[in-house]
Amino acid sequence: MNASAANPAAAGSSSLRVRRVDFGNARDRAAVLALLDGYARDPMGGQQALAADAQARLCDDLARWPTAVSFLAWMGDEAVGLCNCFLGYSTFQARPLLNIHDIAVTPAWRRQGVAQALLAAAQHHARQQGCCKITLEVLSNNLPAQRSYRRFGFAPYVLDPAQGQATLMQKWL
Repeated sequence: MNASAANPAAAGSSSLRVRRVDFGNARDRAAVLALLDGYARDPMGGQQALAADAQARLCDDLARWPTAVSFLAWMGDEAVGLCNCFLGYSTFQARPLLNIHDIAVTPAWRRQGVAQALLAAAQHHARQQGCCKITLEVLSNNLPAQRSYRRFGFAPYVLDPAQGQATLMQKWL
């Protein structure tokens, strides 16, 4: 998918391309690991490198995971962005949904339409799968990412404003 076709804001970046990851391709695998490790080392990713065992398993696991889909953004020959997604299910809508689990853009390419192009690729895939919505989580202090997501049409998850917005929680096992 050419970013200029998927996202008019990226029309000036004619060499920006977004395509689905081929986990059988060594170059794609290396790009996924490099981008995800860069994200993990970033302040918004926890500032810790991906563990060696996670790096060793990740691409094979994603290739086998039946609901996983990943996209890479390329500027010429350089991988500059990654989006990892998983199909889920909305019980209220009785339809699939797509959750964006990771979205990462290399620091040198931020604020240049890469995230918007990755979001467009995820949205295109979600529509092809008959999804009712796309979900993602974002840290409360990651204001640049929040602006990007809002620009694309995302909003906080609220069923009834009187009950407040949803909060992501976790418990490690």
